[in-house]
Amino acid sequence: MKFVIENHIPYIKGLLEPYATVEYLPYQDITASAVADADALVVRTRTRCDATLLDGSRCQFVGSATIGTDHIDIDYCRRHGIAVHNAPGCNAPAVAQYVLSTVGRLMRRDGIGDLSQLTIGIVGVGHVGSIIARWAGEIGFKVLLNDPPRKRAERDFPGVELGEIAREADIITFHTPLTRTGSDATWHLCGKEFVDGLRHCRLLINSARGPVTDTAALLDGLQSGLIGDVAIDCWENEPDIDAQLLDRAFVATPHIAGYSQEGKIRGTAMIVEALNKHFGIDAAVPVAAAPACGAKGVTLAQIVESYDPLADTAHLKSMPGQFEQQRNGYDLRHEVM
Repeated sequence: MKFVIENHIPYIKGLLEPYATVEYLPYQDITASAVADADALVVRTRTRCDATLLDGSRCQFVGSATIGTDHIDIDYCRRHGIAVHNAPGCNAPAVAQYVLSTVGRLMRRDGIGDLSQLTIGIVGVGHVGSIIARWAGEIGFKVLLNDPPRKRAERDFPGVELGEIAREADIITFHTPLTRTGSDATWHLCGKEFVDGLRHCRLLINSARGPVTDTAALLDGLQSGLIGDVAIDCWENEPDIDAQLLDRAFVATPHIAGYSQEGKIRGTAMIVEALNKHFGIDAAVPVAAAPACGAKGVTLAQIVESYDPLADTAHLKSMPGQFEQQRNGYDLRHEVM
């Protein structure tokens, strides 16, 4: 067997070599010719897995060591008998750490000591949003949740309309997948209509997918004062990010909100487990030291001290042309434990 693996996926080298020939490639080199004789392909979000890449190959397994699948043509893979696996929730505690550390540092900057003064609106309450909701509630923030699919499916889900988030929340953070069709489409969910409905938004955060927020709408909101500050980890058109938004952002990072050691171990573990099951092999599965559900009983001070997004912001703002290099060479941090 032959496996092709994107070379920036950590904690995987050496695990699969007893069972297959393994080729590690930069994402730019994962081409149709490179995967033509591969039985399995393991990638991150930069590799578009569709007919252009996979037609004519013998690939029967596509694994993404990330939470999202919008870079994978699921329908194509289904029609061609290609199993698709991702790593849902693998980095959820790290993203929650990123969001609340950013919030805490904004509060320090602005001299806000009373947590009960602030309402956090969470748009998308899956793995990440649920941890943020739990931590924020335990810390003392007022929390509003918006997740239409959960609201329809769960009778007791305490969800509110998106418009209420816009009107009532001081801090708004997005944690949806990227979808372009259907009643719950999230492409430009934070667009002109949403921004125009804001009332007292101190901070708007996108650590979900870049196109969930409309760059032009964010810039207009910052200019008009409807948005006080933004924290952007996921950008439209990355790595070619908008220079004006970069300049205006309180926090600006190169898509690394989920880049913890523990999160990367979980992501790799989920894909190795899937490979074991699919191919009937017994590769060793790495184990993360921290729970995937997030630490219990943390304080805002602990979260703030565990990670400084302003340091990563200074790095990106000083060298914006190195977005991809900073992302790929990121020094993985530890989660709150």
